[in-house]
Amino acid sequence: MIVAETRVRSLPREETGLPEEIFGLDPDFVAEVDQALEAGQDEIVRELVAPLHYADTADLIESLHGEHRSRLIDLLRPDFNPEILPELPDDIRDEIIERFGYADFAALIEELDSDDAVYILDRLDDSEQAHVLARLPIETRTIVEQGLNYPEYSAGRLMQRELMAVPDYWTVGEAIDYLRSNAVLPEDFYVLIIVDPRHRPVGVVRLNRLLRAKRPVRLRDIMSTEMDVLKVDMDQEDVAFLFRRKDLLEAPVTDVSGRLVGRITIDDIVDVIDEEAEDDMLRLAGLSETSIYAAVWDTARSRVTWLLVNMGTATLAAAVISLFEATLDQLVALAVLMPIVASMGGNAGMQALTSAVRALAMKELTSSNARRVAGKEVMVGVFNGSLFAVLAGVIAWLFFSDVQLGMVIGAAMLINLVVAALFGITIPLVLERLKIDPAAASSVFLTTVTDVVGFFAFLGLATIFLL
Repeated sequence: MIVAETRVRSLPREETGLPEEIFGLDPDFVAEVDQALEAGQDEIVRELVAPLHYADTADLIESLHGEHRSRLIDLLRPDFNPEILPELPDDIRDEIIERFGYADFAALIEELDSDDAVYILDRLDDSEQAHVLARLPIETRTIVEQGLNYPEYSAGRLMQRELMAVPDYWTVGEAIDYLRSNAVLPEDFYVLIIVDPRHRPVGVVRLNRLLRAKRPVRLRDIMSTEMDVLKVDMDQEDVAFLFRRKDLLEAPVTDVSGRLVGRITIDDIVDVIDEEAEDDMLRLAGLSETSIYAAVWDTARSRVTWLLVNMGTATLAAAVISLFEATLDQLVALAVLMPIVASMGGNAGMQALTSAVRALAMKELTSSNARRVAGKEVMVGVFNGSLFAVLAGVIAWLFFSDVQLGMVIGAAMLINLVVAALFGITIPLVLERLKIDPAAASSVFLTTVTDVVGFFAFLGLATIFLL
């Protein structure tokens, strides 16, 4: 059997600053599994895959293609780890349902924590979801259906029902004995949630404090009442912000009546932060959720919408250029230089826009400081615009031996960079006020502004001063 070091890819110590930092599967290992599947060496494949962490197994399944992926899924079926499922893209989970059948897939769902079960069921289409739910035990089905009824991207969807809640009149000894005798403990938990007779959270006791206290001590005497209680309808971005700001490991979740219904732990928040960052990055590029392993048609279709919008904005910019057709006929140098103005404005605007979108996501940019931040961005635009106006003017003068042309492109550069900085910060703010996702729509509007202003300023100034 190949030792574990051959299954992962590690960067040298000098590159990471850490010894043997693991970043993913070694391509040689993937190739070896692929070759073993090709040769029909099932036992060797099982031996190679068995020691892998479930996340690495998910990566391996995703890396393989066609019959080899299907063959590996079949080989893993007798001992398939349910923890693999949340790590897989939707299309591969659909393939697993096809190969396992609804009954076996439901059996895997039953073994997962409730939050993971809700996450996976939510990703299935309505027909698949109904088939899987129908095959779950009544207790599990009830929990999952309750989770699915909460708003999408809310704390209710994110929370898990498995928790440790005890009354405040218990002693430390009673709590420890209860934990030892409980056959079904949550896989990971960091605090005991203390509840009142109406099952409302009134405090928490960290496990380290529980173990250090003497057995006769009442939990109410060692519990901390300074806790952050989340509502089921709280947006997951706000939950993540609270965890990050307060350095939380775990927080109770309550329903509208204040009763404890679940908890959210830091491992869930890491996934949320990763998901939100990925979503914003994709939306800034005009993309929806995507997978590098998705089919060509699915990938192409997901990109068409924003490409059509961009085509419309490009047509608007072309219309502006057409207004100065006579100017371009007389000065060919303008056609050579005008992409510089638009390109610099677009890049400068995207810098301001990306900073604004990130600040909005991190709750750093609010209505109280928006004017000050916008003013700072305008000053940055003035500084950078002045610098690059001089550079562009000198380049135009050297290439075309025309001082006035250099002054025109310099002035247009200054105007466009200032406008780009201003709109790069204000467009996300306006979209946020209108309840539109700034990450999804900002770049399209910004590109239109910088192109139109850049072309209009440059060609307009040329028409006035050069003809």
